Amino acid sequence: MPYDTRQWEIEFLETREILRSKNFGIEPDAKIVRYPVRLLRYWFGYHLLAQECLRAGRPIDIAEIGIHNGQMFLFTKLAASRVRDPAQVLTWSRWLGVDAVLKHHRIKKAGYAEVQEADLADDHFALDGTFDAAICLHILEHRPNPEEDLRKIAGGVRPGGAIIGGSPVVPRIAQRIQEWRIRRTAAPMGHVSVFSPARVRRMIANAGLELEFLSGAFFARRKGWRLENSPEWLRFNLAWGQMFPGWPGEIYWLARKP
Repeated sequence: MPYDTRQWEIEFLETREILRSKNFGIEPDAKIVRYPVRLLRYWFGYHLLAQECLRAGRPIDIAEIGIHNGQMFLFTKLAASRVRDPAQVLTWSRWLGVDAVLKHHRIKKAGYAEVQEADLADDHFALDGTFDAAICLHILEHRPNPEEDLRKIAGGVRPGGAIIGGSPVVPRIAQRIQEWRIRRTAAPMGHVSVFSPARVRRMIANAGLELEFLSGAFFARRKGWRLENSPEWLRFNLAWGQMFPGWPGEIYWLARKP
């Protein structure tokens, strides 16, 4: 299935419901512009899930690893009600939220119907192997051994299912020194792993998965920046990310379980 991000809708990002509320959990400065680049992490996740739904031809079963305050689920509900292209509408029959520490008040407000408190580091961590897609957005950079974690997550999806991931990214030449530096001063639950496109590809292959999509996200972003009122600026950032996935910023990918 081709992944043409130029055709993916961005107009619903302008909607001020939910995304601009105090409950969504992004910085106040990021809420005052029409097309916050900060929201691309959820935008990529949504559209990659929608492609899985289109591929399956039915509502899909989703496991979200690392739900934090529930922003991904909130974003998905809003996007699914706002996109105009039927091929980009995501529907799901099951959405399981997994986190090491569940923020019950937050996730209840977000609307999760099914949650599980579990840590990827636990020997008994396991999904049931029936999910069509698993999401691990901005979680693996907090893990000391993301390669092992990805293998565990891959075990939770059915054959032919997908794993969707995203994290900060740096060029390959800077990856090892950057990781050494941040591990010296990392706070509890802080970033301890650093990714380059080369490491992402290697990690996916070592987990027995096949890479189908990989893209950077942006050229530049700044909270409250006036340029982020422009849809053209957002499209430029997306095009830049596709051409230069190792540019310091963020990287998003989809890998398939054979």
